[in-house]
Amino acid sequence: MSPFYKNLALWLVISLMVILLFNMFNHPSQSKQETSYSEFIAAVSDGEVNQVTIQGNDIYGKYKDGTAFRTFVPNDPDLIRVLRDKGVQITAKAAEESPWFMTILISWFPMLLLIAVWIFFMRQMQAGGGKAMSFGKSRARLVSDSARKVTFEDVAGIEEAKEELEEIIEFLRDP
Repeated sequence: MSPFYKNLALWLVISLMVILLFNMFNHPSQSKQETSYSEFIAAVSDGEVNQVTIQGNDIYGKYKDGTAFRTFVPNDPDLIRVLRDKGVQITAKAAEESPWFMTILISWFPMLLLIAVWIFFMRQMQAGGGKAMSFGKSRARLVSDSARKVTFEDVAGIEEAKEELEEIIEFLRDP
């Protein structure tokens, strides 16, 4: 793979991670106050609630003075009837669900990232001389009798070879 594509892939991964992190932690600023369910029911009974939006197990709404609130709804079968009796405007929405590809990405992304890092390090280790994952592979060559050998007769007239050989012999006698 060329360095251009490696850099491009790196920047794509970095930008994707930044976007994912931004989306995960960026919640719209909600000026809605958290209200307990019992306070919500008391406000409905007193006629202070103007409208509600039921979305999954959450209720978002507004009091008659315009203040927004949010509360968690337990499974209460009488809630809709109470809201209707008090004249509260009711809106229902489906619960927010993340797209299927986000669910898969979030669950598999850490494992894929670990595998990619492992592959990257293995390639880096093999790029050096060590060849980390090539245990049984030897770079030794077989010597055959038909291969040309250099003998003393071949280098007989070369003074440098003779001097080097004398140095080796002298070293072997007196290291």
